[in-house]
Formats: sequence, C-alpha cells, structure tokens
Amino acid sequence: MDIRISGFTFLRNAATLAFPFEQSIRSLLPLVNEYLIAVGKGQDDTLERIRALGDPKIRIIETVWNERMSNRGFVYAQQKMIAQYACTGDWAFYLEGDEVLHEAELDRIRSSLARHHSNPEVEALVFDYYHFFGSPSVIGTGPGWYRRECRLIRNTIRTYAPDGQYWLVTENSKRGRNPRAALANAHVYHYGWIRPQAKMQEKLNQVSRYWSHEAPEVRYSQVDPQTLATFHGEHPAIMKDWLTENAEQMFQVDPNYQLSTRDKRLRIKSWIERLTGADLSRKHFKLVA
Repeated sequence: MDIRISGFTFLRNAATLAFPFEQSIRSLLPLVNEYLIAVGKGQDDTLERIRALGDPKIRIIETVWNERMSNRGFVYAQQKMIAQYACTGDWAFYLEGDEVLHEAELDRIRSSLARHHSNPEVEALVFDYYHFFGSPSVIGTGPGWYRRECRLIRNTIRTYAPDGQYWLVTENSKRGRNPRAALANAHVYHYGWIRPQAKMQEKLNQVSRYWSHEAPEVRYSQVDPQTLATFHGEHPAIMKDWLTENAEQMFQVDPNYQLSTRDKRLRIKSWIERLTGADLSRKHFKLVA
C-alpha cells in the first residue's frame, strides 16, 4: 500500500533555547516523504543549521511571527498550520522541536499506519509519551502530564490547531471536535524539561508574551516527587551526544518543597486513578480502534 507521509514542524530561535531540533528532525526523516519546516525569523543560526542537514526531503518556509498576537498561544497555531497547509501527503506527522522518535519503534509506526489507513473512522494516531524531567533518568508520570497525544493525522480531512499542541476536526458544523484515533504503539520522547534551567527559563520568558502572562520561575527541584518515576528504558541513539552535552544531569527534589493547591488536586486524581484504573490526564482525542 502506497501511503505518502508529510512531516512538519515550526521553529524559531531553537538553537539559542537548546532544543534538540536537529535530532528531532533526523529521527522523523526515515518515515516521511517530505519534511516541511516553518522557520521564524530569529536571532540565531537555527535556519542555517536546518539547511546544513542537507536532506532533499526538507522544505523550509521562512516566516515572520506576529508579535502582537498574545491571545492564548495562537501564534503557535498560526506557525503550525503554515507548515501543515504546505504538506502534500495522505498523512501529516507533527513533531515539536524537543520531541524525538526512537529508531527501534519506526516499524511499529509504519505497521500501525498501514493497519488503519483504509479505515476512515481512524483520523489520527496517538503516541504514548515519555516526559523527561530534571535529568535523563527521570520521567513525569502524574495526571498533570499529558500521557498520550496525537502526532500523526490524516491530511485529507479538515483540521486546525487552536495552539501548538493539538488538533480539532471540523465537519459540517463550525465547532471543532477531537480527532477519532487509534494507538500508534510507539512513543514520543519529550526532552524539553531537561534542558538547562536557564535555557528553560529563557524559553518560558519568550513564550509568555504570546499567552498574556508572566513566565513562572523555573526551578526543577520544586516538584511533587509523587508525580515522577525512574526511566528504565533506552534513549534514542540519536540523542546520545545531546544528552551528554546539553541535558541537566544532577536532579534532586527539594525536601522542603511545600505542595501547591494544584499538587494536592493532582494527588487526589492519582488516588482515584489507582482506585479505579481510570486515566484522568488531559486528552485531545477519542480512541475508536
């Protein structure tokens, strides 16, 4: 079965902000027929480093961000859709600049896509997430993290992004709905929260202007330890050097950390999950297969 896949993302100042964006792009390239990247005008060499990858599948769209758009991150939706609207594949695969696929799971993704391609009820594939936090050996597991998210969607249906993270599908009505989805049986490795704290702070400082609020202070030690777990798997091979050279390594929870009201609510959710087996994390999809 001939299935054409477009990869896409958007980036700006990714080098300055210590995104593993080159590793992210390279991890997805084996799966796709083309890779659309909307690169916003910035102050670093992100554009040059993408060009230096030298892969003929990559198509760059140079953009200028709307600095006046401060409504709930909609500028991220704009940039995401600029790239997606240029995709020509049957399916569109979106990876953010700090998300990486594991080389050992690429065949699983191909198999899942082949299995569901002919079923119009399945509009997207959902990936399980490893959210690394504080160091490469720790992951966030509590219900405050999104444990699954759509990253591969049919490019033959009407979709749009309210912000950078997820899609809504529109049919006859003006209101969007969550995509109908199946499991990809693969993971996305999310490395944003193990970059150096100073870089994460700089990133949040830049992001906050598009959400009309001040950036919170980044201190990895200020976290509820019950929301974390030890990672026992293997990282993608492509991340070896980045993890050594760019990731935080020594992470400890502050023993004097005081739970916030949000932490307490999440502990209640975790207790309900253990009691009922339910997953109370946020979802932007409806599993149908």
